[in-house]
Amino acid sequence: MASTPSVLFVCVHNAGRSQMAAGFLSHLAGAAIEVRSAGSAPAESLNPAAVEAMNEVGIDITRQYPKILSYDAVETSDVVITMGCGDTCPVLPGVSYRDWNLEDPAGKGIESVRRIRDEIRARVEDLIAELLPART
Repeated sequence: MASTPSVLFVCVHNAGRSQMAAGFLSHLAGAAIEVRSAGSAPAESLNPAAVEAMNEVGIDITRQYPKILSYDAVETSDVVITMGCGDTCPVLPGVSYRDWNLEDPAGKGIESVRRIRDEIRARVEDLIAELLPART
């Protein structure tokens, strides 16, 4: 792994789960970890409930937008975390893959999205502890 690990979060629409995970990782790890997110079938815009849930914890993800998953993004990542994108994510040697089985926030109310957000935060904190053990 490079001196600055690189993480790619992937979900289908890149509008909720992967954006919240990227927001938490950027906020909590700063420049110590390179953060990317993408989707296999990106939505036109971010999920408003995900934006609201992240704002509640002081993280603004409104400057982000859904992006298409590219081979290059996978190839240049040390860790790829999938969130319900199935077999659409290319698997490459030398890349560590994890699947986070998380409920999709699409169409859910803010109460459900808060639970998903909090589960994502806990997983991101565990990931930081794994990738940057000296910081914990």
